[in-house]
Amino acid sequence: MKIVHSLAELRQALAEARRPAFVPTMGNLHEGHLALVRQARPLGDVSVASIFVNRLQFLPHEDFDSYPRTWEADCAKLRATGCDLLFAPREADLYPEPQTFKVQPDPALADLLEGQFRPGFFTGVCTVVMKLFMAVFAGKAEGVAVFGKKDYQQLMVLRRMAQQFALPVEVVAGETCRAADGLALSSRNGYLSESERARAVQLSLALRELGREALAAAHALPQRLDALEAQALEGLQAQGWQADYLTVRRRSDLQRPQGGEPLVVLGAARLGGTRLIDNLEMDS
Repeated sequence: MKIVHSLAELRQALAEARRPAFVPTMGNLHEGHLALVRQARPLGDVSVASIFVNRLQFLPHEDFDSYPRTWEADCAKLRATGCDLLFAPREADLYPEPQTFKVQPDPALADLLEGQFRPGFFTGVCTVVMKLFMAVFAGKAEGVAVFGKKDYQQLMVLRRMAQQFALPVEVVAGETCRAADGLALSSRNGYLSESERARAVQLSLALRELGREALAAAHALPQRLDALEAQALEGLQAQGWQADYLTVRRRSDLQRPQGGEPLVVLGAARLGGTRLIDNLEMDS
């Protein structure tokens, strides 16, 4: 695996590539990231991963400075997975001057759920991903980028961004990887204490139950949805969580369902000092 840090080095390394297959990450890699790299490899003629902790997507009170950085372990894992090229820019490489130009996503999609509780988050995500896309896919007729469904709303926002800017990039979804007990793998799981880790699966269980209730009430879902979501929130909070949202949405645009549409159940909640997110697509 070749490791490059500057944009010039990256472009030189990709000069002969026809269809890069790209997996952006913030490092502290786990099996979910590595599954995305394995998924990406056969989709292009060169597999590229990036590691960059993006300051723009952290709110002032969030964990930018303490976000886990595990460089040596990450490199070893990527080599073992067969990644061809790792782009690990320094902050000055991607942001050589204050980033006053930013990508503003559609508020109808980006200002709800995560965007409501983390204002500006998707602007930071879209801005850095656009810069990474411009770096990796510059001069290419086509490419592919793989993002995990665990960050469901982020996947939708970035897919819409690529479509609206007519980028030569196919955004591909990777399934959520889970631990044996059902907890979605996340870099932030490492913040959990031993007792919190044992309880963390309660979030996915609450989402699964909410999804079952929603499917059972499909004939009257618009009328019953508020009560079902409130019941799910109360149940999770009774187990010691601080919940931001547990909600049922349409898969197509994350708006409130009107009945008959494919559904996804999404949740974000804090256990101790750790905020976790998860989602489940529900099949009728």
